[in-house]
Amino acid sequence: MARLILYSILIVGLLQGCSSGLLSVHRPDVQQGNAIKDSALAQVQPGMTQRQVRFLLGEPVLRDPFHGERRWDYVYYFRPGDGPATHRRVTIFFEAGQVTQIEDSGLASIQ
Repeated sequence: MARLILYSILIVGLLQGCSSGLLSVHRPDVQQGNAIKDSALAQVQPGMTQRQVRFLLGEPVLRDPFHGERRWDYVYYFRPGDGPATHRRVTIFFEAGQVTQIEDSGLASIQ
């Protein structure tokens, strides 16, 4: 009888570990790409050189292999262990080595 109670407690404890209750599984935060600060992005202006943009925002995550010097993509993805994921994409276009256009998708939630 004592073994039955012990096994029951053990099974309940194991099942509790699989649910989202008190003994839930830890899920780490996942962060990928460039963390884009609004203050740094606000400093990027048309006419700036690629070197100045690199100083403010860092290296771009994506470079188009065919137009690598004409378009830089900064992508940021963050998924907390217990919440919805968010992402942001900033694309900077260059002409003759200078910024001509900035596209910002803003911070968006992913379900």
